[in-house]
Amino acid sequence: MPRPIRIDFVSDISCPWCIIGLRGLEIALERMGDAIEADIHFQPFELNPAMGPEGENIVEHIGRKYGATPEQSAATRATIRERAAAVGFTMAMGDTSRIYNSFDAHRLLHWAETMGRQAALKHALFDSYFTRGEDISKHDVLIAAAAGAGLPEDEARTILSTDRYAAEVREAERLWQGRGIQSVPAIIVDNRYLISGGQPPEAFEQALRQIVAEA
Repeated sequence: MPRPIRIDFVSDISCPWCIIGLRGLEIALERMGDAIEADIHFQPFELNPAMGPEGENIVEHIGRKYGATPEQSAATRATIRERAAAVGFTMAMGDTSRIYNSFDAHRLLHWAETMGRQAALKHALFDSYFTRGEDISKHDVLIAAAAGAGLPEDEARTILSTDRYAAEVREAERLWQGRGIQSVPAIIVDNRYLISGGQPPEAFEQALRQIVAEA
């Protein structure tokens, strides 16, 4: 019988290591076959909660926030593109890419969980932002992603035109930060085990097999 596990995947749409970690986790779960039956819940985390509606150029943002030079930023993006490609994801970030506010995206993800389409929307949003370079703070972009994930456009539009699920997202953000999550991705298994960072599939598989063995 498969071992049922709960996985809380704390992440942000604007985090490239989050999609790398997600693909690594998904590949690891595929490799484990029937050993695990995973129930994945995507939890909100905002890397830039104060980001304005116009966004910010990625090179300027990384330089201001982390002190990286343009050359260092470009080298990091090259590494990220390679790591993403290794897990089957196309990362198209460049010098003109921008960082955007992701709060409304998290509101839609909260709704998508109630509709059983959370993973589909998560992937659609990552594709929208990292592969196509779209502004994930714009409502038309979010509605298109929702439709691509099999969610009703009209309801997505209604949610975005109100503050529905804002309180729930804020509460969830406080909850995970209160539990010590300060960087993402953070993958919590069965509320006990923490796997941090955009790990490759091999690392996730090793960690999950160890968790199953301990259980």
